[in-house]
Amino acid sequence: MSASSEVRLLEMVFPHHTNHLGTLFGGQALAWMDKAAFIVASRHARRTVVTARSEEVSFRVPVRSGQLVELVAHVVGTGRSSMQVEVEMTAEDPLSGDRRVCTTGRFVMIALDSNGSPTAVPALPQAAAD
Repeated sequence: MSASSEVRLLEMVFPHHTNHLGTLFGGQALAWMDKAAFIVASRHARRTVVTARSEEVSFRVPVRSGQLVELVAHVVGTGRSSMQVEVEMTAEDPLSGDRRVCTTGRFVMIALDSNGSPTAVPALPQAAAD
C-alpha cells in the first residue's frame, strides 16, 4: 500500500465532544472520520477534494470521555473523479491500552480542478486495489 493511500489520525475525546451520557457525539465522530477521508483523498489525488457522500456508517460501541480514538482511512477504490474511502475508528483506554473498533464508515470524495469542476484522479496501484 502506498503512503498516500492510508492516513492515521489520533484524537482525544474531551467532555466538550460528548453528549449528556458522557459518550462521543455521533456528529463529532463523523466530523473526525470525514477529516481523515478528506486527508487521504487529498493526498491520493493531489487535488482539492470535497465529500460527496457518507455511507454505511456503523456505530458499534460507545466512546467515553477520556479515551483516545485512532482513525485509519484508506482509499479503496477510484472512479474517474471519485474516490471511495473506508474509515475505521478505534477507541483506546489510555491507561489500560484496551482497544475496540467503535465506528466504521465509507465516504465518497470528489476531486475538483481549479474551476471547481470534477477532475480525473489517479487509479489505485493494482496491489492496493486487490
